[in-house]
Amino acid sequence: MSHVRNAMSRSVRFLLIACALHAFAAHAQSSTEAQNAIQALNVSSAPNGSLVLAVTLKNPMAAPPGHFAASNPARLAFDFTGTKNDWGKSFQEFNQGDLRSVNVVQAGNRTRLVVNLSRMMSYESKVDGNAFVVTLSSLAPETRTSHFAEPMPGALGHSLRDIDFRRGSAGQARIEIALSDVGTGIDLRQQGSKIVVDFINTNAPRNLLRKLDVTDFATPVESVDTFVQGDNVRMVISPRGLWDQSAYQTDNKFVIEVKAKPLEERRKIDEKPVYSGKILTLNFQNIQVREALGVIADFTGLNIVISDTVSGNLTLRLKDVPWDQALDIILQSKGLAMDKNGNVITVGPGDEIAARRKLNLNTAQEIIDLEPTHTESFVLSYQKGEDIVALISNKEQRILSKRGSAVVDKRTNTLFVQDTSTNLEDVRALLKQIDVPVRQVMIEARFVSASENFTRTLGGRLSFANSAQAAPGAGFHAGGGQLGNATGNINLPGASSGTGGMTFSLFNPANTKTLTLELAATEAEGTSKNIASPRVVTADNVAAGISAGTQIPYQQATSSGATAIAFVTAALSLAVTPQITPDDHVNMKLVVSQDAVGSIYAGVPSIDSKKVLTQVLVDNGGTVVIGGIYTKDTSKNEIKVPLLGDVPIIGWLFKNNTITENKTELLIFITPKIIKSSLALN
Repeated sequence: MSHVRNAMSRSVRFLLIACALHAFAAHAQSSTEAQNAIQALNVSSAPNGSLVLAVTLKNPMAAPPGHFAASNPARLAFDFTGTKNDWGKSFQEFNQGDLRSVNVVQAGNRTRLVVNLSRMMSYESKVDGNAFVVTLSSLAPETRTSHFAEPMPGALGHSLRDIDFRRGSAGQARIEIALSDVGTGIDLRQQGSKIVVDFINTNAPRNLLRKLDVTDFATPVESVDTFVQGDNVRMVISPRGLWDQSAYQTDNKFVIEVKAKPLEERRKIDEKPVYSGKILTLNFQNIQVREALGVIADFTGLNIVISDTVSGNLTLRLKDVPWDQALDIILQSKGLAMDKNGNVITVGPGDEIAARRKLNLNTAQEIIDLEPTHTESFVLSYQKGEDIVALISNKEQRILSKRGSAVVDKRTNTLFVQDTSTNLEDVRALLKQIDVPVRQVMIEARFVSASENFTRTLGGRLSFANSAQAAPGAGFHAGGGQLGNATGNINLPGASSGTGGMTFSLFNPANTKTLTLELAATEAEGTSKNIASPRVVTADNVAAGISAGTQIPYQQATSSGATAIAFVTAALSLAVTPQITPDDHVNMKLVVSQDAVGSIYAGVPSIDSKKVLTQVLVDNGGTVVIGGIYTKDTSKNEIKVPLLGDVPIIGWLFKNNTITENKTELLIFITPKIIKSSLALN
């Protein structure tokens, strides 16, 4: 126990000496830099491809300035205390590699240097005499960029040769794709919890277009699904848990690696902290908090900076616990908090740490508010300038800053935006994403109307003719026939239906009396088919319609009592609003109608209307039946002589039987076809 207390006493003495030296150095530095100034700034390229940013100061610096980095937008900030800006500029645009521009802003006795990047880069800084040098290097390939590899101009007919899945030595998933050539364009991005890879203008053999279940490999990846998406081949990788991804290409081989996040990063995300430090045992009674923190610093080798406001004692009895858990226990018991930067931990009261974090955020916001504005023009190709101005100036979700503004020149469709460099970069990224050609789709509707008619007539007619004159008015009528008429003719029953039949006649030698028997048996069958096919081309999410028909005139009365000519329309029409989904399906709101002239009532024509109102999702180039109408009319008609027509067999000589069947069927087909951009541009 005494040995531990002696070690703690030595740690306390060392800490006090370090604090004194730090205060002395800070005082010396402030006195030296009170007259310091930034005089020049230069950018050069190193032989290894790195960019070297050299800041020339009036006097040498004792230590590098404080700095921080932000990834969205990508930028670096360096704070020069006790330094003014004698450069004569506050902004310089470079556009060398990923270095876009530099801002130098002075606030009081402090000057901040802000390095604006197009994407995040690794950096190293050092003091070299009266110069401060920052070396910028590209990061290792990351899969979170929008485009991993751009397609080579003129390179066509790319294909995937093979897809291989392996488990790495560290348990990571490794997907290897063999390409046909190095010019294959690759678009790799993260969508939600999945990794999506598009191989631009590429095809693949059928045996590679499948879903691989790789759960048994015990990697962070559960499945790899490869399929055709338009002119591209898309690969969707489905990981689980918390993971990181990396990708690289060597000649014709493209490799994606997915590995689980390190334990230190997972503990920041989990609700319950996960401790992974080395095990230690602490047994102290009434020990000072500062000494307890010193013990942990000696045990871990970390640099711990303790605020002067940390005080008080505590009793610790911890056995075989991770050191990071012991540190959390000490901080929570005394209401303390910490900030970690590399291997340096700053410990202080929670309010003090929170105030420091707030100060850093306020400082960053001040830089944004003090950053000078610039004007940049954007020539729009497909979007309307007024729509873009309304989008970036929306009060609910502004992309421009409070000092930003945007106007449009309608004649050239050019957008002029005035704002800070950071916000101009946001506008540029937004336009790159939305100022693209709108996909188009052709919708074809087909009305197919088919009808079938059937008529059958069966019966007989018996007639008697007498050339002798009968008394006027003699005779009787029954069943549509007549007996004893003026000419002495008898017809049983009335005139037969149909055109087919057979006639027998018997007459006396004097040809004065004739008995005629007519048998009728007729079948009539007919079919008809009518096809109407309207079609229209429109852009995605843009309503369109087409109509063709006839306007029929008719007379109608006016309020003055006169007549006027009015028109009623009978037309074939198609109205549609399509929406193209990311997987090349077409969702359509449809109004399809087919009108025809019907019967005339009191001089006014009627309209026979057939109409469908619906919404349907269809594959590109697929056909679906969105509606159909089927009608069947059946009628039976019998004409006979009472009693005689009911006699079996012989009754057919005294009656006619007619059966009629009419069938009509209407089907409406819809076929959407997405127009390829290559065809639309020709």
